[in-house]
Amino acid sequence: MGIVVVYPGPLTLVEDLGRQGWASLGLSPSGALDRQSLRLANLLAGNPVQAAGLEILLGGLRLRFVTASTVAVAGAEGIVTLNGAEIPLNQAVRVAPGAVLDFGAPLFGLRYYLAVQGGIDAPKLLGSSSTDMLSGEGPAPLTSGVQLGIGHVSAGNGLVSGAGSVPGQGVGPGAGPGTGTLSNAHALPPIRRAPDPGRAITARVDRGPRADWFDDHSWRRLVSQEWTLSPDSNRIGARLVGRPLTQTRLEELPSEGMVLGALQVPPSGLPTVFLADHPVTGGYPVIAVVRRTDLDLLGQARPGQRIRFLG
Repeated sequence: MGIVVVYPGPLTLVEDLGRQGWASLGLSPSGALDRQSLRLANLLAGNPVQAAGLEILLGGLRLRFVTASTVAVAGAEGIVTLNGAEIPLNQAVRVAPGAVLDFGAPLFGLRYYLAVQGGIDAPKLLGSSSTDMLSGEGPAPLTSGVQLGIGHVSAGNGLVSGAGSVPGQGVGPGAGPGTGTLSNAHALPPIRRAPDPGRAITARVDRGPRADWFDDHSWRRLVSQEWTLSPDSNRIGARLVGRPLTQTRLEELPSEGMVLGALQVPPSGLPTVFLADHPVTGGYPVIAVVRRTDLDLLGQARPGQRIRFLG
């Protein structure tokens, strides 16, 4: 076993890019809420983008490495230390045997993503190692004392260590001479800063299949007011608080298939954006769908964060 979990933090999960196309079996896509950050961390660590990593909610995770490795942390921004010394984010870092990696509470964003060279070795279900919090499928949330294996996946053209590289020193963008270079056939995605909790997040939406169940004022209200992310939000959905939307058609709606990003409106008029672990069917009308490229931002939004929809 390559890694021992000393403290798991509030919620640390094994996640990859999810399992697509299994709604007929009642399984949501699951996977990382901030897919771009997991992809970036994997590429920096020399992995394929779909390799399994760790999604770390609000920090608090402490890991002890039994074997040497290379790691990269992306997503939320906060203090991450290796043997007590702060390490850079969005860079590859060498980790020596016995080293301890600690995640502090994030200052920006909500979820860190840790990639380990070789990927986290976890059982697969329908091609994915992702934890699904709704169905309970996939690896269990990490607990103290759990041992994690490190896999052997490789991008085939990932990290190239320089002669002067040393454990714990950054390798990749911004690394100094003698610390090695990062050569990967996949272009690194841009490093997107985690959302500032004091500023509104903007997410683009398209009209949903039941937009005609609401009056025109409701659509304008949806895309003109600032919503607030509720503390009741989780990996299943982002619950929003604001001025309620008004449904004009009140007949019962049979359960329909739901997609990632669906903005479903219950009788309260307060919408919920379905995230990675969403149910595959629902009986409330969907007024809009958040574009896939903007869902990563919602995965990093904090309770109380202001959210604007652009449509």
